[in-house]
Amino acid sequence: MAGKTRSKAIEYVEPIGARVLVRKDEPKRETKGGIALPDQAEIPTITGRIVAISTQIENNTDFPLRQYDKILFHPKDAIPVDFEADNQLFVIPIEDVVAVFRRDPVDKKKSKADEEDED
Repeated sequence: MAGKTRSKAIEYVEPIGARVLVRKDEPKRETKGGIALPDQAEIPTITGRIVAISTQIENNTDFPLRQYDKILFHPKDAIPVDFEADNQLFVIPIEDVVAVFRRDPVDKKKSKADEEDED
C-alpha cells in the first residue's frame, strides 16, 4: 500500500550526551546608556536560558545546571536547531558553558537543610 504518511510536528528536542539545549538571548540593539545601535553594529550575544538538559548532565553533580538557568556560553560549537521559527535554539556542548548566573552562590558542601539541622 502506497499511502501518504503525514509527518508529525516536533514537540520536544532532547539533547544527547554532554549537551544542553539553550534559547539564545536576543542581540542587543541599544547600549546600557541608551544609545541605539545600527544593525551593522550589533553586539554579539552569548547568553541564553537552558531549555533542556541531557540526562548525562542532569545526573552529574559536577555540572550544577538546571532548566531555565541563564548561562554564558562560547558560541563556536553551538548547533542551531530549526524547531521554532521565532526562537533561537542551540544545542551547546557542556564544555562550552562558561558560567551560570545565580542570585545566591550555591554551596555544594553545605545545604540550607544541613544548616537548619545544626540550629
